Amino acid sequence: MANPSSNFLFKRANVRTNNRIVLAAMTNKQSHADGRISKNEINWLVRRAKGSFGIVTTAATHISEDGQGWKGEFGLFHDKFIDRLSLLTQSIKYYDSLILAQLFHGGMRSPEHLTGSQPISASRINCKESKSGYTRKASENDIKRIIKEFTSAAVRCVEAGFSGVELHGAHGYLISQFLSRTINNRSDRWGGDIHGRSQFLFEIFDSIKKNVPDDFIVGIRLSPEIHELDISLDDSIELLKKIRLLDVDFIHLSCWDVYALSSTYPNDPKRLTEWFTHSIDNLPPIISTGNIWSSEDAKNVMHQGADFVGVARVAIAYPDWAKNIENTSYNPQKGPFTIQQLKEAQLSTPFINYMRKWKGFVENE
Repeated sequence: MANPSSNFLFKRANVRTNNRIVLAAMTNKQSHADGRISKNEINWLVRRAKGSFGIVTTAATHISEDGQGWKGEFGLFHDKFIDRLSLLTQSIKYYDSLILAQLFHGGMRSPEHLTGSQPISASRINCKESKSGYTRKASENDIKRIIKEFTSAAVRCVEAGFSGVELHGAHGYLISQFLSRTINNRSDRWGGDIHGRSQFLFEIFDSIKKNVPDDFIVGIRLSPEIHELDISLDDSIELLKKIRLLDVDFIHLSCWDVYALSSTYPNDPKRLTEWFTHSIDNLPPIISTGNIWSSEDAKNVMHQGADFVGVARVAIAYPDWAKNIENTSYNPQKGPFTIQQLKEAQLSTPFINYMRKWKGFVENE
């Protein structure tokens, strides 16, 4: 378990916000084509800070021009974005929330029609987002460049007033692709066993820590299991045993469903979060997310050993969720939601249209 008396994230969250509710912001497609964050995206994040979320995390933001994953995604690959992002951080901090930027590179999930570049990954593999049908295997120079770009993006976050960053190593993006047994078939120091496959993540982390202030939060988001990438629970446990030796401020377990059992060990009653919190000592603070909707869900994930409760989808419709969760019987309706309800929750038309893809979320007109 984590030691809250010695960890910076606990100190910052407890002193500034007095709560452990995290907005794990999701894709919303509200920003500009040139990478500038839009007023709409700023408004939706600030509204959640106003609603008492202790930590507000942005949606994934690309650190390289060739790392963009979807339209309407804001970027951190150039200094020109700093002034606009400063408006976001100042507004979030007005409500005494911490604000984290989620840094990522899409890798094989960066469409060539969007970036103008052949998607890059740990190895040359089949890729539907590439005009050639294949990714380009990252060279040593590519890897060094991307590590530097992650670092430069983090430094820009310092300049823009962010409280910290979250390295997005979940959901099959580039860091996950290096962690994958099936995608990463390299035989050099960036491949092989989990120690080699995690080297890319560790060098990104080390480089950032060397270039940001000591009080700047740096955490890592991981998926406990990704079947299609052959990221196994055993490898993830081994990875976290290595990560706990770093000066990392938190680990964010992206479970999709905090009640789910392991697909690797389906007969074991432990939930995904419990596989880590019940078997590894001296963990950094753990954020756990996935299908948390009610106060009972929040209580259950804390009982599983999570130190912070992360939510995404419920916060879209309920910007005051973090405030209302103090009611032990709070269990808001799951939808579908009317367009008017979503507009009142500070969603723009592009965001509402994107949420139509989530079955049962937006009411049919």
